[in-house]
Amino acid sequence: MNNFTELWNQLVPLYNETEAKALVRTVLEVRYGLSLTDILCGKVNELSAEDQLGLHKIVSRLAQAEPVQYILGSTEFAGRTFHVSSAVLIPRVETQELCQWVVEDCEQNQQADPSILDVGTGSGAIAITLALDILQADVEAWDISADALDIARQNAIALGATVRMVNQDILNAPNDTHKWDIIVSNPPYIHPKEAEKIERNVLDYEPSLALFTPSDRPLLFYEAITQYANKALRPGGLLYFEMNPQYVEELKNMLQQEGFIRVEVKNDSFGKQRMMKAIMKRHPFES
Repeated sequence: MNNFTELWNQLVPLYNETEAKALVRTVLEVRYGLSLTDILCGKVNELSAEDQLGLHKIVSRLAQAEPVQYILGSTEFAGRTFHVSSAVLIPRVETQELCQWVVEDCEQNQQADPSILDVGTGSGAIAITLALDILQADVEAWDISADALDIARQNAIALGATVRMVNQDILNAPNDTHKWDIIVSNPPYIHPKEAEKIERNVLDYEPSLALFTPSDRPLLFYEAITQYANKALRPGGLLYFEMNPQYVEELKNMLQQEGFIRVEVKNDSFGKQRMMKAIMKRHPFES
């Protein structure tokens, strides 16, 4: 039988003490319903033999760097619980901030019934959040992965969001014209040369398809989305990206070359240039 200290100590070779404690506490709270007070009062030792065995297996998986979100099958995003599996990226706080930017702009612009496309939806976190937080938004979500779309559909149903889920490769996008008010995307943006800097729990478990760019074209997905948006956005429409801070200037220049104006860069809560917004011209001479 293991107490709380013995449990988190098993993770210290991989995580620091604060992280290890937080991981074990999350498991105890989410899977076994133990509050912090319960944990501090030693209720871990009162778990049934079956629960003790299950807890031991979970800690063993954590010690192999498997993300706790995949083990528990859920994560928190924008105040809601989303189902996740190894078929999708685990939504990050930076992406939550991207959603917040879109929502705030819609409120500020008093935009009614906006049509919104989320490219590369994964778990559906962006699309579902926008569908629920923007009044009467008409939201569609694309992903190349059928498994990811299954997760996204489950989340939409569980959270009561109306989102059309479409199996679509942005590299083979349809020839749409003036269809969307807003296009938003968190596409793959990690260059393969950065892999050695990535933590093991990300590199070994999260889907590489959703993480990495081709080594010779780090802006490939941004280029494809921008070229599609150039035709598919309505005049004055907005394009939002989450991005790799290393490619801010390249991305900004590419957007301007494609005819977008008022390109704006926004920092995330960690102080990194993580988000970009651009506007589709209303007429050829607008700047």
